[in-house]
Amino acid sequence: MTDRPNSLHASDMAHSMHPYTNMRAHEEKGPMIMTRGDGIRVHDSEGKEYIEALAGLWSVAVGFSENRLADVAYEQMKKLPYYHSFAHKAHEPSIRLAEKLVEITPEGLNRVFFTNSGSEANDTVIKMVWFLNNALGRPEKKKFLSRNKAYHGITIASGSLTGLPANHKDFDLPAIPVTHLTTPHFWRFGQDGESEADFTARLLQELEETIAREGADTIAALIGEPVMGAGGVMVPPEGYWPGVAEICRKHDILLVSDEVINGFGRLGTPFGCEKFGFTPDILVTSKQLTSSYLPLAAILVSDAVYDAIADHTAMLGTFGHGFTGSGHPVACAVGLENIKIIEEQDLMGNAARLEGLFQSELRKFADHSLVGEVRGVGLIAGLELVKEKTTKEAYSPPGSMAAKVVAAAAEEGLICRNVYETVALCPPLIITEADIHEIMTRLGRALDRACADLASG
Repeated sequence: MTDRPNSLHASDMAHSMHPYTNMRAHEEKGPMIMTRGDGIRVHDSEGKEYIEALAGLWSVAVGFSENRLADVAYEQMKKLPYYHSFAHKAHEPSIRLAEKLVEITPEGLNRVFFTNSGSEANDTVIKMVWFLNNALGRPEKKKFLSRNKAYHGITIASGSLTGLPANHKDFDLPAIPVTHLTTPHFWRFGQDGESEADFTARLLQELEETIAREGADTIAALIGEPVMGAGGVMVPPEGYWPGVAEICRKHDILLVSDEVINGFGRLGTPFGCEKFGFTPDILVTSKQLTSSYLPLAAILVSDAVYDAIADHTAMLGTFGHGFTGSGHPVACAVGLENIKIIEEQDLMGNAARLEGLFQSELRKFADHSLVGEVRGVGLIAGLELVKEKTTKEAYSPPGSMAAKVVAAAAEEGLICRNVYETVALCPPLIITEADIHEIMTRLGRALDRACADLASG
């Protein structure tokens, strides 16, 4: 408890700075300290068990106790614990993992660059695209297009691509040239009398008008998550992504698919771009790449992107970018084994098979007095909470009710996440039918508790 002066709780409160946390509130509240994991469940220092219905941070595909990943990490640590990939150096784990990623990602993405996180990866994408356009003699073609409520990371550059207020306010972001387009979420942002097809057409027209206003010769790339994750699990309207891809091709604008959350079967297909019928020039992945057992991310690029960059490195003598841990041998070994487990256990197929049950059971909450919309695809979903169903009026301050539901869920032994007005779920891919029913039971009790608290004032 927090009153133990020599406890881990007290030490954390005295010394640690937590991401995405009100630090003054943390000094009073203290942490929930996790001590072990078992399948889709985790346990805290007080002995309480939870179903981890967000897979950590959208990321633990194979669960929290996969010994094969620990064994592979240990064996690689003994054999070659670290080596870099600078200046023609290489090692087998990164070579084999790059080969595997090229095999399982959409055709035409044949080159791989490793980083340590999705944020670093998207930061690297920005630099790659700028480098490429300088190489091609197009120094003005540097702007990016993103979307409101997008999440692409938190470095200065990738955080600029992100379209969430909390990631910009008082960080002086955006700090690079980026325009954020309308969030492709029909339920929240469709206009009165507008059909979903009309909404898609309006967003595509907005894209065309933005390109015309800014100038296609100044816009380098459009980046997007196939399904927006950390902004609130927004599923795009029908026809949106094929339309975006067509417009980008017409105007010679690169299309970047941020698959950090969507990749490796989360949506019931290997990658999100395949779910929505478009082929990117650049694909970014992380999280489920190693089930987050170790930090790792990968950028895959088309031959055209690679050739332009490679030719320029031949002229300059180098590609002046990279990280000490780029393609870390232990992380790559774990990533390779993680993908083997996903394939051997058909976890992508499991997501596809259980999608119907997961999504239909969640949609039973659509009639709950707190819930405005239930949305999702595959094994990812969000429940957006509203104060008034008819007008879709949100609670104030934004996210306050979702935070109450998430807190009640934790008391019921269920970990999910509040993202502004949305309660998000994204369970490990190893989930079973029985697990889904238990998640729904605990979530239902949490919604009812929050509703009762609201009624009592």
